[in-house]
Amino acid sequence: MKDKNAINLRKSRNRGSVEHQTKIQENDGDIMTLASKDVVSIPPSKSIKETAETMAKYNYRRLPVTDPGSGKLLGIVTVMDILDFLGGGQKFNIIQIKYKDNFLAAINEPVREIMTRDVIYISKKDSISKALNIMLDNKVGAIPILDSDEKIAGIVTERDFALSLAGVLTEELAEDYMTKDVITTTPGTPIEGASKIMVRNKLRRIPIIGEDIEIATTSKDKLLGIVTATDILKFLNDKELFSKMTSNTGSDVLNSKISEIMATSITSVDPKTRLGDICEIFQDNVIAGVPVIKNDELVGIITERDILKAIED
Repeated sequence: MKDKNAINLRKSRNRGSVEHQTKIQENDGDIMTLASKDVVSIPPSKSIKETAETMAKYNYRRLPVTDPGSGKLLGIVTVMDILDFLGGGQKFNIIQIKYKDNFLAAINEPVREIMTRDVIYISKKDSISKALNIMLDNKVGAIPILDSDEKIAGIVTERDFALSLAGVLTEELAEDYMTKDVITTTPGTPIEGASKIMVRNKLRRIPIIGEDIEIATTSKDKLLGIVTATDILKFLNDKELFSKMTSNTGSDVLNSKISEIMATSITSVDPKTRLGDICEIFQDNVIAGVPVIKNDELVGIITERDILKAIED
């Protein structure tokens, strides 16, 4: 694990440099001090089902797709591509049209059918500030890093940046950087519907609200849980799911309610929580976003991407 005080990333976007709290000077290639170097990649022939299993196993939100012969980068598949396939967007046509709603056949399609081919990447000789700028400008959660042979040398993610800021951002508060117009849904929303909400709004998590039956007199909807793209991915890999299917159709899976998979034990923060403390919460709980609660009411949500935006100021 990196020293949480090793890198001070504040102001890097505007100033064009990153101030280290150690004696390390910024040179071309300092991105490799932040990047993950042990990168799990998959061949384009791997099935969508096997890809989802690999992502769930390692708790990854994305996997580079590489040529098995040359090792060169061909594309990247993300958890959002999987959700798109499950009903969120155009990739759902693989299930609905190509396989006429035969879900079990569709999930054995090769991942090349849903991967993103135009991958934004950087060189291992590039700087941390360049990587940060590219991620913010293109609104991507990770960038593969290639060596001179166009093979993967590492990957840098929003999480790498956020965890390096744990305990560092001591003045910035959640209320100043959180998303205030929070998109929510209810426990009865089907998996397909939740996938649509996430893909169309480019969200990786949705708070679940509804009436709190234990407080019958309240007039407010309460935060009952939260569902993430990873929760849906893990649901797809649940062996019991397939044993319960009564047919091969996608409706058997996609009509399941998110109440079946949402997390009800919720880590939340209040609006005055410091961003550096939120980064520590992310690290300790292995999560990437938290609801912001004030007076028992959901007033916002803050994620790893919001933490990166704080570096701009």
